[in-house]
Amino acid sequence: MKLTSEQKKEILDQQSQKNTTKRVTSPALEHILYEAIPVLDHGFVRVVDYMGDDTSIVQSARVSYGKGTKKVSTDAGLIKYLMRHRHSTPFEMCEIKYHVKLPIFIARQWIRHRTANVNEYSARYSILDKEFYIPSRENLAAQSQSNRQGRGSLINGTQADEILTLLREDAERNYKNYEKMLNETYDGETIDTQKQGLARELARMNLTLNSYTQWYWKTDLLNLLNFLSLRADSHAQYEIRAYANVMIDTLKKWVPTTYEAFMDYRVGGMELSSKGKIVISKMIKGETCDHEGSGLSKREWNELMTSFGFENKIV
Repeated sequence: MKLTSEQKKEILDQQSQKNTTKRVTSPALEHILYEAIPVLDHGFVRVVDYMGDDTSIVQSARVSYGKGTKKVSTDAGLIKYLMRHRHSTPFEMCEIKYHVKLPIFIARQWIRHRTANVNEYSARYSILDKEFYIPSRENLAAQSQSNRQGRGSLINGTQADEILTLLREDAERNYKNYEKMLNETYDGETIDTQKQGLARELARMNLTLNSYTQWYWKTDLLNLLNFLSLRADSHAQYEIRAYANVMIDTLKKWVPTTYEAFMDYRVGGMELSSKGKIVISKMIKGETCDHEGSGLSKREWNELMTSFGFENKIV
């Protein structure tokens, strides 16, 4: 992870602030506020602002019940109830804002979550950093034969070396041409005083998708949980999962009770269809149940068997 001198100074200035407030705060999150947490080779995640905590969720939920302050154990029970039954609006009362530095191809996947406020670094206005994401060897994998958008077995040896070389050389060559078209280097130096530079909004089209961009990403807690449940899942692409895992740690510091409920009911749990419920009920009773009579697809059957530790998977 590389921070510019300006970014380092900004972080130090932000962390040195001494503000007083009557609003609720989360001490553990305050401790890492503004800190740049490394992700991948050059990326990071920073929490730059937030609103509310676990008590804000409880306070909102109890408005309709007309109940007063309850003890912490009761608050935890209510949050678990809300999570278990997928109540949404109480979790919308909390908000958080992140500063994220990430590869462009991950940003384009991330932006599919359209429930946040986003402001991205403008390559029409500024020159992008000369930084590219190059995967580590343990993350180079072939196309999965069973999942069209997933990875299969690892690629090793000379083929891995060749791929890494291609990725690095393509990114560096394209960036060099990007600077040539701009007639300007990343450091602001003019390359040829006799030439005009191409407009930045046009020159950027030549950059590779592993170039890094940055944005501020603000969302409420409900939509953060939805994001994390998809992107921290083992089936998610490794690179975006790396960001989601860091954000889960910030979630734990921000709203620890909600974090526990989330990990229990959303991450560690699973949803059952009515057919799946019948299958599990029969198996618990010791009754015969097979895939043909279940009404489930092969994939759903295998997922069900894996989740409950049965050895009835179909090859």
